Amino acid sequence: MKISEIFGLKRSQHELDFVDVDIESDTPLFLDPYFIAKNDFPLAYEAHLSLRSYFECLLRALRENRMADAEELFSHLGESNEICLGFSRAKPQGKGMGPADASKIFRSLKDSPALRSGIMEDIEDFRIFVDNVDKDKMSDMTANIVKKQLIDYTHAQCAIWGIGLTPSVPSGFYWDRFSNAWENSYTEMLIADGRKILLVPKRLVSFSTEYTPQKYMQHFVLSFLQNEQLRLNGPLVQRRKDKKGTPYVTKKSIREHEQLDDAIDKKWLADFTEKHPEVFTDFREQTRARIPAVSNAEISAESLQKICSFLNDRLKTIPAGSDNATIYHRTIVGILELLFYPYLCNPEIEHEIHEGRKRIDIVFDNCAESGFFFRLSNTHGIPSRFIMIECKNYSRDIANPEIDQIGGRFSPNRGQMGIIACRSVDDMQKLIDRCSDTYRDSRGLIIPLVDDDFYELLNYKAERNEQAIDDFIQMRFHMVASR
Repeated sequence: MKISEIFGLKRSQHELDFVDVDIESDTPLFLDPYFIAKNDFPLAYEAHLSLRSYFECLLRALRENRMADAEELFSHLGESNEICLGFSRAKPQGKGMGPADASKIFRSLKDSPALRSGIMEDIEDFRIFVDNVDKDKMSDMTANIVKKQLIDYTHAQCAIWGIGLTPSVPSGFYWDRFSNAWENSYTEMLIADGRKILLVPKRLVSFSTEYTPQKYMQHFVLSFLQNEQLRLNGPLVQRRKDKKGTPYVTKKSIREHEQLDDAIDKKWLADFTEKHPEVFTDFREQTRARIPAVSNAEISAESLQKICSFLNDRLKTIPAGSDNATIYHRTIVGILELLFYPYLCNPEIEHEIHEGRKRIDIVFDNCAESGFFFRLSNTHGIPSRFIMIECKNYSRDIANPEIDQIGGRFSPNRGQMGIIACRSVDDMQKLIDRCSDTYRDSRGLIIPLVDDDFYELLNYKAERNEQAIDDFIQMRFHMVASR
């Protein structure tokens, strides 16, 4: 059963920020440290810092020949069944490092030419240069190191959806970058079917098919050697049977010349990279641009049209008033997740600021790499690290106190853009004018959205018209900013 089914959420994958895993069978997605490093929104940044800290400590111990310390650092990268990601067909069983695997990988690591030469710069390079490390093991290793971030994320998601947590449960070891040590603590944990579960953000998982030794070998290393043979008119150059006798070199001939079979020889790759580090640099840089966020459609086969229609109907049936505020809040979270993923992620509900003296209904991380939320900072100069949402399930119009409330949540560090969601207004132009006053006074950008706006946006989403959604939000921005 999926998490949403176990806890009766009645939500589709499109409405959920986390991967709605089936706890009885692994979902074939992976935590890829290279993909995490590619992202710079707060959650990914914290996870990346933990990965960097761990790798630097391990590397220092190995290079200083402190093997006992290095083995201790390695000892907690065991199986990670809490995330339910990977290749297991039966009950999730991570292919992380049991004692035998750990011993093999540790020997491969300390004997690797990549370690001696310094070309291995980050933990994701294990997969390229260290034997016995595949994407499943790399994912489990990553999950153990960033477990603290996943625990915090799980807490936040359970708060949004009203999922109860079990108190005083051992967290399991996670890496603490402040103490540079493995830590273990008692904390609240999500328990399903009698075992611990860690929720994983959709925005941090990938199919892990790009940053691989196979891609590095086939598309960069062999291509480089082809070009070198042509440049030097080497012995592997052949001539086509055309008028010009065009020279060419096959990758098969290079493999045969280098005595390489179909299996990847990672020591050979490390030796090659030491001689030609610029090839590996090109691989890293070009791969970064080719790793997109996974889409909801790639995770789930649910009908987008049916989900949008259902959300339209659900919104219409929620009565206005404080008694239904929680239902309205959660519905808006789901709608915003569906409309704006992968540009917005990691929602937190009732986010505390000013040492708990103020709360923001919902806060999303801005992780946009294109589109309106990307342009906020990069084109319009509006700080937007976080996007703040206030939900007003009122039967009356929004007035100045509500506008002032969300404006008071803005700051240069948190961001100065927010959305105020409400049911309806008698005079939209008057509400726009109030938001314009805040914008003209340099107190931040507030975009109002009412039920009718959400109906329109959901219809665009059902038609997979992402540009129309972007145009709608951009138009509403101009209505506020140009007054």
